Amino acid sequence: MALLTLTQAHLAFGHVPLLDGADLSLDNGERIGLIGRNGAGKSSLLKILAGLEKPDDGLLQVQGGLRREYVPQEPFLQPGATVFQVVSEGVAEAKALRERYENHAPGEDLDALQTRLEALDGWNWEQRVDEALQRLELDPQAPVDSLSGGWRKRVALARALVATPDVLLLDEPTNHLDLDAIDWLAGLLNNFRGALLLITHDRAFLDAVTTRIIELDRGQLRSYPGNFAAFEAAKQRELEAEALQNARADKLLAQEEVWIRKGVEARRTRSVARIARLEKLRETRATRRDVVGKVRLDVDTGSASGKIVAELEHVTKAFGDKVVVRDFSTTVLRGDKIGLIGPNGAGKTTLLKLILGQLAPDSGTVRQGSRIEVAYFDQMREVLNPEATLADTISPGSEWIEIGHQRKHVMSYLGDFLFSPARAHSPVKSLSGGERNRLLLARLFARPANVLVLDEPTNDLDIETLEMLEELLQDYDGTVFLVSHDRRFVDNVVTSTLVAEGHGLWREYEGGISDWQAQAARSAAAQEAAQKAAAKAESAPAPASAPTPAAAPAEPKRKLSYKEQREFDELPGKIEALEAEQAELAVLLADSGFYAQPPRRVAEVTQRHAQIEEALMALLERWEVLGQRA
Repeated sequence: MALLTLTQAHLAFGHVPLLDGADLSLDNGERIGLIGRNGAGKSSLLKILAGLEKPDDGLLQVQGGLRREYVPQEPFLQPGATVFQVVSEGVAEAKALRERYENHAPGEDLDALQTRLEALDGWNWEQRVDEALQRLELDPQAPVDSLSGGWRKRVALARALVATPDVLLLDEPTNHLDLDAIDWLAGLLNNFRGALLLITHDRAFLDAVTTRIIELDRGQLRSYPGNFAAFEAAKQRELEAEALQNARADKLLAQEEVWIRKGVEARRTRSVARIARLEKLRETRATRRDVVGKVRLDVDTGSASGKIVAELEHVTKAFGDKVVVRDFSTTVLRGDKIGLIGPNGAGKTTLLKLILGQLAPDSGTVRQGSRIEVAYFDQMREVLNPEATLADTISPGSEWIEIGHQRKHVMSYLGDFLFSPARAHSPVKSLSGGERNRLLLARLFARPANVLVLDEPTNDLDIETLEMLEELLQDYDGTVFLVSHDRRFVDNVVTSTLVAEGHGLWREYEGGISDWQAQAARSAAAQEAAQKAAAKAESAPAPASAPTPAAAPAEPKRKLSYKEQREFDELPGKIEALEAEQAELAVLLADSGFYAQPPRRVAEVTQRHAQIEEALMALLERWEVLGQRA
C-alpha cells in the first residue's frame, strides 16, 4: 500500500492552474525527484504532501500513523538557540511525553504515556540527537545565528532525521552546500530507509539519488522510472511523438476548415458527421496543452578586452593568521571560462577580487588587462531592490534597452525571460526564488560586459533555463568566472578550474569538476604507488658488502617484481570482466521495465554500477603505474 496518495488534485493562484487533476503516489523505499519550471507549483505540491497546505480540490490519503518531515528551501531556525536545541525540536513530542511521565500528576494514565513513548522511541531521545549531530558533523553548542547557509541546511536536516520519519520531503536540499557536502548528502539519502521526495535542479544529484522522476508540467504530473539520465532519454522520445501527433492533428484540422468553407457541399445532410468531427478537432486544438515558451537568453559582450585579462605572480593574501591564497601564479586570457572550486570559506571570493584588482595582495604582483568591463551575478541577490518594479530593475527611467546593436522594449525583453507584461509593474518582492534569479540574469545580460562573474547562478533555476544558460556561456566571446557547486553545469561550461587544496594553496586543472577529480585521482594513485615502492625498497635487505665504486652510476629504473608482473598481466582480464558487468547493468538501468522491480533491487543495481566505476578507475590507474615500469 502507498504511504501517500494524491488523487485529482487541483490548485490555482488567480487564473493560473498549478495542479489540474494531478495524481501521485509514494511507496515505501522510493526516492523521487520532483522537477519542473520555476513557478510551476513544485513547492506548493510539496507543502500539500507535508500537510501544511490543502489543494483547492482533490484528495490526499495518508497511511495511518505516518510520520512526515518537511525541510523547506530556507529553513527557519529559532534565533538565539544552539544547534542542540534546534535539532531537539525534531523529538519535541517524545521529549514532552517523557517529561510528563517522569513528573506525572496523581491519577494520570501512565500505561498510555508509556505506550506512546515506546512508539516514538522516546526513552533515549538524547542519544538519537547526539548520533545525528555526530553523523552530520555539527557542534551541539554552536549558536545557529552564526552558521552559514550550508550549515543551517545541515541543522534542518538533522532536525528532520531525528524524528525518524517514514517520509522525508526536501525542497532544494543542495542549495548553499559545497561539493563535499553534496556528495555527503547523496550518501545520507541513499542510506535513508524511508521514502524520499525532493525538489532539486542539480542533475548530477538527481542521477546519484533518485529511483523515479516526476515532472510537474502545465498542471499535470508525469512519472518516469529511473534517474535523471533515464528521464532525459524518455522525455526526448515523448516530445518527438507529441510534436508529430500535433502536426498530424493540425494538418487534418486545416483540411477540414478548407472543406467547410466550400459552403453548399458542407450543408448536405450526409455531412453532419463530418461537421461534428470538425467541431471536435477545434475543441481538441483549443484545449491542447502547448509547451510554454522558452527563455531566450542573449548577452551584450560590449567591446573586446585586451588579450590578457589578468596576470598573477606569486600572490599571497592572508586575513590575520589565516592564509587564503599562498604563492599563487596564473594568467587569465580573453575567452577563458574558469570555474572556482572549493569548500565554503575556502576563499573563492577573495581570489576573484585579487584577479579583478579589487583587492591588493600582501605580496606578489597582479597585472590587470585593458578595456575590462565586469558584470556580477550575486548569489544573495543583494543588488535587487525588493520594492522596485521588474521594469525599473531592468531599465530604470526608460522603456527601452540596448542589447549589442539591437534595441528592445523592456516589456519584450522581460518576455524573453518568461515575465508577462502584466507582471512588469509588480514589485521584486512578489517573485519566487527562481524568478528572482531569472530577473537577475535579465538585469546582468542587459549591461555590456566582457567579463562575467557568476556566483552560484544555478540556485533555484529550473533545468530548462540552466541548459539555455549553459549554451549562452559556451558561445560567449568574453571571459567567465564561475563559482558553482552544480557538477553538470560546471562541466558543461568551463575550460579550466582553480581548485582550493587547503592551507591557501590553489591549483589549476584543465576541464571541469569531473576532469579535475580524474586528474587528482591519477596523481594521488601515482604518488601512493611511488611511496609504497620507496618504502619497499628501503625495507629490502642490504646486499653483501662489496667495494663501493668512487662514482656510482645513476640507479636504473626499477623493473617489476615477480608479483607485480603477475598483477600487471592479470589486470586486463579484471578490467574486461568489470567492463562487461558494467555494460550488463547499464542495459538493465536503461530498461524502463526494470524499475517496476522492488526499490531495494533497483538501489542494489544502481549502487553496484557506481562501485564498478570506482573499481575500474582504480584498476586503470594501477595498470598505468605498472605499465610505466614494465
